[in-house]
Amino acid sequence: MTLIGRTRARGVEQLSLDSPGNRNALSAALVSELADALLDCGKDGDVRAIVLTHTGNTFSAGADLRDPPPPDALVRLLRQIVELPKPVVARVTGHVRAGGLGLLAACDIAAASTESTLAFTEVRIGVAPAVISLPLLPRTDPRALARYYLTGERFSAGEAARIGLLTASGDDVDAVLEPILDGLRRAAPQALAETKQLLTARVLETFDRDAADLTALSARLFSSAQAREGMTAFLERRDPAWAL
Repeated sequence: MTLIGRTRARGVEQLSLDSPGNRNALSAALVSELADALLDCGKDGDVRAIVLTHTGNTFSAGADLRDPPPPDALVRLLRQIVELPKPVVARVTGHVRAGGLGLLAACDIAAASTESTLAFTEVRIGVAPAVISLPLLPRTDPRALARYYLTGERFSAGEAARIGLLTASGDDVDAVLEPILDGLRRAAPQALAETKQLLTARVLETFDRDAADLTALSARLFSSAQAREGMTAFLERRDPAWAL
């Protein structure tokens, strides 16, 4: 069963996270299949840009707690999006949690409908948004990240746009993206690739400097006793032992 849907229209390849049964959680299989699809798009001269979207009411619920990808696999996927020589545009019409926000931050452009909600829920299960910080920290308002990283609060698409996590939000996300995709179709492929390199240089410096440390941090936290309690509590739909 495929976990990534693919369609194409006028040079724009749409890749859809298609595992609604677990709210498009980032399983090892989904991460691997998405990486393969992105690799294909990068090599295809007929693809001008990629739209990353989803089926169901959730863009991604974050790491699949039953089948999580190795931290280094998620690092490779995020870096692949950043390094791809073609623009990657996120299209969100639902909710985004935890690791799913790393995908948004790795994309060059991201738009969501006003009904979408977002949250960094890692602290509530005993871990930290470690690996996804690689694209998030260079691109997002640090004071806002401090609040939302530490509290796990939900916030709106409008707030996400204000703090730099999203490019834009609107009632009709396709209307928001229409002029953006039109602009990408009008741009020369070489110019898009070189311009993207200019824009992502600082993000890639963060990967080069911090990826190993954040991967180790993620592995250590996910194997901790508090994380085991937090993930068990989440799966059992109860409060963890530390909740007051």
